[in-house]
Amino acid sequence: MKRLALPLLITFGLLSICMLMVIYPLSVWESGVRGLSIWWEVLFPSLFPFFVISELLLGLGIVHFMGTLLHPFMRPVFRIPGTGGFVAAISYASGYPVGAKLTAKLWEQKQITREEGERLVAFTTTSDPIFLIGAVSVGFFHMPALAAVLAIAHYGSGLIVGLLMRFHGLKDSSELNTEALPKEANRLKHAFHAMHQARESDGRSLGQLVQQAIRSSLQLMTVVGGLVVFFSVILELFTEAGLMNGMYRWLEQVLLFLGLPTELSQSLVGGLFEVTLGARYAGTLEGVPLIYKAAAAASILSWGGLSVHAQVVSILNSTPLRYLPFMFARAVHAILAAVIVFLCWNPIMKTVDTLNGSDPSDSASLLTGIHLLPSQLAITVILIGGLMMITTVYVWIKQLTAKFQD
Repeated sequence: MKRLALPLLITFGLLSICMLMVIYPLSVWESGVRGLSIWWEVLFPSLFPFFVISELLLGLGIVHFMGTLLHPFMRPVFRIPGTGGFVAAISYASGYPVGAKLTAKLWEQKQITREEGERLVAFTTTSDPIFLIGAVSVGFFHMPALAAVLAIAHYGSGLIVGLLMRFHGLKDSSELNTEALPKEANRLKHAFHAMHQARESDGRSLGQLVQQAIRSSLQLMTVVGGLVVFFSVILELFTEAGLMNGMYRWLEQVLLFLGLPTELSQSLVGGLFEVTLGARYAGTLEGVPLIYKAAAAASILSWGGLSVHAQVVSILNSTPLRYLPFMFARAVHAILAAVIVFLCWNPIMKTVDTLNGSDPSDSASLLTGIHLLPSQLAITVILIGGLMMITTVYVWIKQLTAKFQD
């Protein structure tokens, strides 16, 4: 009987959703069109190029090159191989669910273990900077100055999650053998050698790489789009049926107990399902202090919404990576992001006001600056370069310490 409980529950839920779709056909159509618009206008142009580029970089061996260089930094700090540094840079620049896709690829190539993959995907599932700045700070809040606070809270708490996740899982033989790679003095040479070996083992021509990269990326984008539309429809149906009111009232009691504005309940519940909807609700709230709305937006961006969770699960379905560590990391990320907003609000916002000498909600200057921002690919290169610099400093300090010990 216990084995039948879950299938029966799922069947009952799907039948209930079908009944609601029959009762509210107009809401289904409008929410479906809205979800499709989000996918086509926002997600497809921002994610598809990165999906293709990441596939090509994996086939050309660039990931192996970066992994050899970044290994001395990523292994002791985050307990993941050096290839995780490349995944982190790409993911932080392009947003979810690119980190999950690259993590799954590394697993297929046997470059990471299950625990390493769970650590990696836990802190590389983040929003991209263009969405955080352009859509949330400017589009929803109409306050460009808010971008600095949201970026520090979102990406800073993501790195903290990465540090916390290093305690996830027991050490295996590959981690204990930290000297498996060549000595640092020849690391650049061996990085090129690793790239060459990876390219030879792949064996596909450039034309085949491009063709297969586009095909697999289109398949993944179709899955992403379907999940966005699905959760958009589900949330609208639950709202029309009044099922969300119970969640609103329960969350209002929790917020009241914590001393937070109860008006945040709608945005937080919306963000539980879909990050774009929740962030938009947070930006349009009236009568709520800006600091609380910003904390809610940072928390929603870090949680990612069940839509993003479903995307990650669908990508990791072909791997043994578990969902529970990912969900736990997302919850911790959401809490930390909100806390960091409260901690850094006064210093950052006062500094921004002083530098601007004007109303921080004046979006005209940043709207112009958005067009001057480097592309996401340039951001990726900068992040990778920063990791390489950190690695170089780390190796230099390590060698200097070894000399003094001798």
